[in-house]
Amino acid sequence: MSEILTVAEAGRQIAAKTLSPVELTKAHLDRIRQLDPKLNAFLLVTEERALADAKAAEARQMSGALRGPLDGIPIAHKDIYNTAGIRTTAHSRLLEHNVPTRDAHTVKKWADAGTVMLGKLATHEFAFGGPSFDLPWPPARNPWNTDHFTAGSSSGTGAAVAAGLILGGTGSDTGGSIRGPAALCGIAGIKPTYGLSSRAGILPLAFSLDHAGPMAWTSEDCALLLQAMAGHDPEDPASVDRPVANFTAEIGKGVKGLRIGVVRHFFEADHRASDATRAGIDSAMDFFRKEGAEVRDITLSPAAEYHAVGYLLMINEAFTLHAPWMRERFHDYGELFRDRVALAATFSGADIVQATRRRRLLCREMTEAMADLDIIVSASQPGEAPRIADVAKWANMEKPSFTMPCNVTGFPAISICTGFGEGGLPVSMQLSGKPFTEPTLFRAAHAYETATPWRKTRPHIPLPR
Repeated sequence: MSEILTVAEAGRQIAAKTLSPVELTKAHLDRIRQLDPKLNAFLLVTEERALADAKAAEARQMSGALRGPLDGIPIAHKDIYNTAGIRTTAHSRLLEHNVPTRDAHTVKKWADAGTVMLGKLATHEFAFGGPSFDLPWPPARNPWNTDHFTAGSSSGTGAAVAAGLILGGTGSDTGGSIRGPAALCGIAGIKPTYGLSSRAGILPLAFSLDHAGPMAWTSEDCALLLQAMAGHDPEDPASVDRPVANFTAEIGKGVKGLRIGVVRHFFEADHRASDATRAGIDSAMDFFRKEGAEVRDITLSPAAEYHAVGYLLMINEAFTLHAPWMRERFHDYGELFRDRVALAATFSGADIVQATRRRRLLCREMTEAMADLDIIVSASQPGEAPRIADVAKWANMEKPSFTMPCNVTGFPAISICTGFGEGGLPVSMQLSGKPFTEPTLFRAAHAYETATPWRKTRPHIPLPR
């Protein structure tokens, strides 16, 4: 496959009958065979299912009955998304042979949209414990340099999209698990507003923080994929019952008139980001100003406060889910997951009440800060991807996260690439908005992506000898 298309490009070519879904799928399956031995992005390749999906899409293409812009598009699912009759493991020994009988709600929605499922993707164990080397499958590797980390927990999706193994995939985000891999793998990934996409049939980590969303090469692709994910589902008690917006409606309108606040202290003082990360954000803000947006710095509570609240609630909610298994099968978990989650046993009920109380105050603070803003900007990750061997067990506790504030508040946030730093590794920024303003985030992200050259560079992955 000489050129890796975006979702939008492939969709247009399929609609014009200039691209065969079957040939597209075969090309991606070939690419998986060639490159995934170096990346470990897939836990399971479903070639037979993929070819059947592609043949059905091609039949609709030929008869003029395509279901929409995702019909015939090769995708894969993070392996916490239940897939009927297809193994779903959460990258854990505890579910090594688990075969669900029902699809997750969003898996079915994508299938109904005509997507072609290529397989199941690596994650961190139960979307939290990684990168781990004591599990039945190895961790995913970063396509820009396979000695480096992908971030997590949607690690396989980040790697597979960046390497062109798939055109889009599902992720989940409890403290940054979509936006982190999007940032370190140089792609786009959106955590939608809490409740916008159903979590039914997705193995949970922390109910009050979990979000489901898409990852792809561009923000426009994320908009197309989210369109087929979002919507009310009565089986998810957090699902919001409201009309689904047209997520591509504002794409192409530019940024003139948008009001943008930069939380500069997050990435310059609270947790100082790398030189390339800060330079990328500064350059992006210059672009937004030049294009007619109003840009100003704003101040929120320290990033450490958002992180402390989110992290405490996350591990306590995870412990609530896993304690019964942990009492019986503690050592069947990988070391990173079991040690991080078991820490919750040291917290008191008073700690959780105080965290919940503080969360309400932080939600109010962000709501008030955004009263006269359309977008808040910060870093997505502190810098370029570290070497995977250097990621410490407690790395996610050492310094505050830039992504956790939007899990604590439930506000939507997207990570997009802003260039390349040390070692040619990607750097990124995060755009967040008021609840249910995803179209505005896609508008700003697309304007930046199409005005800069970063989407024209893919990682070079030498073929195995």
